[in-house]
Amino acid sequence: MNVPFRTHRLATLMVLWTLAWAGVASPPTPPEPLYTERPGTPDGMGKWFLGREIAHYMTHHGAPWLERPEREQEERPKLLLDALGIKPGQAVADVGAGSGYLTWRMAERVGPSGRVYATDIQPEMIAILRTNMSARKLTQVVPVLSTPEDPHLPTNALDLIILVDVYHECEFPYEMARGMTAALKPGGRLVLIEYRGEDQWVPIKRLHKMTEAQVRREMALHDLEWISTGRELPRQHILIFRRKAGESPIQPTVAPKQAP
Repeated sequence: MNVPFRTHRLATLMVLWTLAWAGVASPPTPPEPLYTERPGTPDGMGKWFLGREIAHYMTHHGAPWLERPEREQEERPKLLLDALGIKPGQAVADVGAGSGYLTWRMAERVGPSGRVYATDIQPEMIAILRTNMSARKLTQVVPVLSTPEDPHLPTNALDLIILVDVYHECEFPYEMARGMTAALKPGGRLVLIEYRGEDQWVPIKRLHKMTEAQVRREMALHDLEWISTGRELPRQHILIFRRKAGESPIQPTVAPKQAP
């Protein structure tokens, strides 16, 4: 029986995905096209990546919600940072930092000798973040105005990059993950905090949650290896990936594009 070429291609791709997940083979070349557009939900962009609709991002008008008092109990930021073991003197990044809710906590951990690159794609959010960091007299924070396709982080320079409830809203998730991978030192960690899509009881809209399987599937396209998935937080995954040893897969911005 003749098997159509597309069937062969799909079977081959599935084998490569399986091997990549097992650590036997390099991640497969991303499928083409990376993105598709079709009708979606009111909370989504109508733009899909590997079967997942990309959610609309929060605008700067939502900054007060980021600072809500309930967040301390709902997300347990101290517990998160304790689990990550950030050390004095490290260079780290808070991607999609918003108002800086986690940024100042990270800055206290790295201390005056460390550096926190706090990125956001909205100038208004950067302005709010600057005000909040200034009020705390934190000079080790570097605000960075990024773009939807480029985090504008220094290459091969960071010990840790963290995204808290942000990755699912990245308009260009493949390009952003590629840029963040290149910004990590070999062995540096990329940490994605996402509301657990497997748990229906988590009171967050479906499009603003992700399953562990979906995150790992998308990160398998990059020079990253999955380390662990923590469930220490009440409602969110702590998905930890590590950049493999070797040369940077791309040459993005060499120095951070600091916000004016």
